[in-house]
Parts: sequence; C-alpha cells; structure tokens
Amino acid sequence: MSVFLLTFLILCLVAFGMSLGVILNKRELKGSCGGLGNIPGVSNDCSCSKPCEKRKARMQKEQDSSEPEVKESPIEFRKL
Repeated sequence: MSVFLLTFLILCLVAFGMSLGVILNKRELKGSCGGLGNIPGVSNDCSCSKPCEKRKARMQKEQDSSEPEVKESPIEFRKL
C-alpha cells in the first residue's frame, strides 16, 4: 500500500509541476495540426490560428500541385 501511495504522490507532484509551468509561462495549451487531419477520408480542417511550419509547408505544397499526391503502399511483397 505504501508503494501505491508513494507512486500516487509522485504522479500528483509531476502533474502539479507541469501545470505550474504552463501557468507561470502564461501560455495556453494547444494541440498539433497533424493527427486526424492526415487520415484519408477525414476532414483535415486545421483549427490552429497560427499553423506550425510543417503545416504551412504542407498547405503550400497542396496549393502548388495540381494533381493528387500518390502514396506508395508500405507493404512489400517478396518472393521466397
């Protein structure tokens, strides 16, 4: 039981320390622009007010290319 309490206390201290870091730096939490937006068939609407550099480069590349990008299959077939 003492191991559980010690582990729980350490976890609480870590969470408290991370929250203090966010509060003292006066920054808001934000997600990435990747994730579900990279899955075909799912809306890739980036809700970021200021997209990251990778997102800006990808958006520029999408505007420049007129034909869709062909992705290769990650599966390789080998003869034994």
